[in-house]
Amino acid sequence: MEREYIKLWDNGTPYYDPDFGQPETTVTPYLAEGEGKRGCVIVFPGGGYAMRAEHEGEPIAKMLNEIGVHAFVLNYRVAPYKHPAELEDALRAIRWVRYHAEKYNIDPDKIGILGFSAGGHLAVSASTHFDYGRPGGDAIDAMSSKPNAAIYCYAVCTLERPYTHIGSRNNLLGENASPELVKQMSGPDAVREDMPPVFIWHTFEDTCVPVQNSVLMAMALREKSIPVEMHIVPHGSHGLGLAPALPHVAQWAPLLQTWLKYNNF
Repeated sequence: MEREYIKLWDNGTPYYDPDFGQPETTVTPYLAEGEGKRGCVIVFPGGGYAMRAEHEGEPIAKMLNEIGVHAFVLNYRVAPYKHPAELEDALRAIRWVRYHAEKYNIDPDKIGILGFSAGGHLAVSASTHFDYGRPGGDAIDAMSSKPNAAIYCYAVCTLERPYTHIGSRNNLLGENASPELVKQMSGPDAVREDMPPVFIWHTFEDTCVPVQNSVLMAMALREKSIPVEMHIVPHGSHGLGLAPALPHVAQWAPLLQTWLKYNNF
């Protein structure tokens, strides 16, 4: 089956530069079988803001489809694009899905986001820097960009040393980013009281993106009384996706499915 790549902006993608050799931002739909309105999760694959890992895209969408949840994979921009292009892509995707909810039989109040690694940082950013509608744009801009659930998978939650993934930070902000911008785009510093419930998982052995990223994020969420479910498994490297060869790690997917059902997705 040939997949669709649906542009998020009809009248020009903001910050688009054809010299960067990347297409304008799109989403790819993965629709669950069945009738009636249901929840939807937008998937942000990882890749250090340098690429997008395929094993963190379509397989995740199909896993969500298994429990009747629609999914869209966001084909967001990566380096040499810099902030705020990636965040604009993520927020626009949430607005776009909400605007088209009726068309795809989606409950507009059940739109979640899920990201891995640097895509997890994008999910953290989208769930801390959302708004309730942006004036002065098109009809899609008028929609809220607040997600109703956020899922961080071995995510780069902080951009501050010593725990950040410096490659992701440099690709997103550049090597000479100001301390103020680094702090602004670090999840634990950006947590707000109107965030949605959050699901987090990480491996204790991750040497690429240290587990402290998830721990610091969970502690900051707890300070704001945001509901958090967190799972830290003892073994496993970075970038595992569904981890089909590691049953103990792979339990994160059914745990997430249970959590989504608990949150009425």
